[in-house]
Amino acid sequence: MKLRLLDTGAAPAALNMGIDEALLDHCAAEPEAAALRLYSWEPKAVTVGYFQSLKEELDLEACAAAGVDAVRRVTGGGAVFHDAEITYSLIVPENCVLAPADILVSYARICGGIVAGLGVLGVEASFAPINDIQVGGRKVSGNAQTRRKGCLLQHGTILLDLHLDTMFSLLLVPKEKLAGKLIADARQRVTSLKELLGRDLGYAEAARALALGFGQAWSGLGIELCPSSLSAEEAQAGAGLAASRYSRPEWNLKR
Repeated sequence: MKLRLLDTGAAPAALNMGIDEALLDHCAAEPEAAALRLYSWEPKAVTVGYFQSLKEELDLEACAAAGVDAVRRVTGGGAVFHDAEITYSLIVPENCVLAPADILVSYARICGGIVAGLGVLGVEASFAPINDIQVGGRKVSGNAQTRRKGCLLQHGTILLDLHLDTMFSLLLVPKEKLAGKLIADARQRVTSLKELLGRDLGYAEAARALALGFGQAWSGLGIELCPSSLSAEEAQAGAGLAASRYSRPEWNLKR
């Protein structure tokens, strides 16, 4: 199976979500349009899971004051602060070897690409069910998926750096002493590639390593990554969805 490899770089949160849905729609109509997409976020953003409420999870005034986008995803899971990281999206038909009916097996196969990509960088990581990647027992990547229209959409983040103080200032958590304890606890549970490698890691280097890792891990499953780019139709559809759905309170404040 040939899988398009797309690197779309940095974009606002609403557009990133719109592109993911546009790719899902395209794959549903034309399975050969399946794709692995690498991207980042500009400006910074917080996304919450499909079943969460922005108002219940985020300090929306703090987000606005900090210039941080706030968007609800189509996938489940908790709130994610998108700052110094690289993000991927995988969109494949459900008959793909990466999308078996067993969700745990699916996560393991897909996340094997992240583990291999981190290995390219010299980081020994492992898949931690249900949907995390860990190094030395600390989380460096979280992932989530949804299945709709006969397709699987999975996206996940790999932390390049960690700004916990900023993240917790945007979440609706108890302030002062308890907030400090939450940050301290998070530092014990979460790590970043900067901490693991002892140096700054840019998006471009991380993207190259991930592309190699996904290619290596999935080649044994009969999948070939083919560098490509968004079609004009996909880009237009993504922008349309960003404007009509992911930028609108009817979607983001629905829960």
